[in-house]
Amino acid sequence: MITIEKLNAFGANTAEGLGRCFGNEALFLKLVATIPGEGNFDKLKNALDAGDLENAFLAAHALKGVLGNLSLTPIYAPVVEITELLRSNTDMDYKSLLDTILEKKDELGRLCAD
Repeated sequence: MITIEKLNAFGANTAEGLGRCFGNEALFLKLVATIPGEGNFDKLKNALDAGDLENAFLAAHALKGVLGNLSLTPIYAPVVEITELLRSNTDMDYKSLLDTILEKKDELGRLCAD
């Protein structure tokens, strides 16, 4: 089960995230627990695998909004980076950045499951 303490150890800015949830810890934690199952992670990976930078951008941009609102900084920071690269249609190998995003998402998933 996810807790504020686990999120703090993960590197999330829980004070900021809680503020966006009007201090409602139960709501904040409930929303955070949905992130590992967020479908845009798969959409991002699949679009990048297919070389579809437009749909990869759309998925990354959606993730950026959700992760930013919850202040999940360890995932948010690399998502911001990939979003901006995709926005400018940068032709590059996104594997390393995508791997970082997916590793942090999986780490959060384990914290939510414990």
